[in-house]
Amino acid sequence: MIVKKNPAEIEKMAAAGAILVDTLKLLETKVRPGVHTEELDRAAEWFIRSQGATPSFKGYRGFPASICASTNELVVHGIPGPQRLTDGDIISIDVGVTLDGWVADAARTYPVGAVSATAENLLMGTEAALYAGVRNARAGNRVGDISHAVQQVAEATGLSVVRSLVGHGVGRDMHEDPQVPNFGPPGKGPLLEEGMVIAIEPMTTAGKPDVRIAEDGWAIFSQDRSLAAHFEFTVAITAADPLVLTPWAELPQADAAVSASLQPSA
Repeated sequence: MIVKKNPAEIEKMAAAGAILVDTLKLLETKVRPGVHTEELDRAAEWFIRSQGATPSFKGYRGFPASICASTNELVVHGIPGPQRLTDGDIISIDVGVTLDGWVADAARTYPVGAVSATAENLLMGTEAALYAGVRNARAGNRVGDISHAVQQVAEATGLSVVRSLVGHGVGRDMHEDPQVPNFGPPGKGPLLEEGMVIAIEPMTTAGKPDVRIAEDGWAIFSQDRSLAAHFEFTVAITAADPLVLTPWAELPQADAAVSASLQPSA
């Protein structure tokens, strides 16, 4: 069942989103060669709790950390630990913040030092796919319009969309209806209506779309060990433009401008 939110509830989610954005900004300053991923986790938890909020991920279905820290071929759900970041890595940081019972969810993939052209294309293409999906998150459209826009932009840059992982509704709970795939035909799926709040989150690889789950039951890797990226916004459907509740970056003005800047990977 899809649970729509009223303006006051969306405002509360936006307050959680503001803390989340500040958390990502803090972590961005700490992403550098030599840093342990568990250091990033500790910094995130300390900051979130200092703002009167709680890290949504910690303890969720048994997850042991406050952030997901997924490097290189890790698509999502990496558990922070003693791993050190090295020059040329990429790291996807996924954060959830709960404030007064309302959840915000967002992710961003960062370069660590100087990265390869393949990594640059992966990050640029996946972020652009997110923006394309958000622009289609409008009342009267369908979930499939978001899915199709994400897929078009991702594949235009030579990336593969992971099929087995999807976005989702968000609100009082971390995962609510509807599911929001990152692929598929337009005009399909649930109707988007004012008051719906969804997490749009392209997850892509620079190789093939197949993934495998690690022995810890959490980490999900690209099957072919190709680099992977994850970008995510929490977005409210309004009577007008989509409202990004976790705006860690400004949405570009036009899909055409984004698409024109993309170059297919070699």
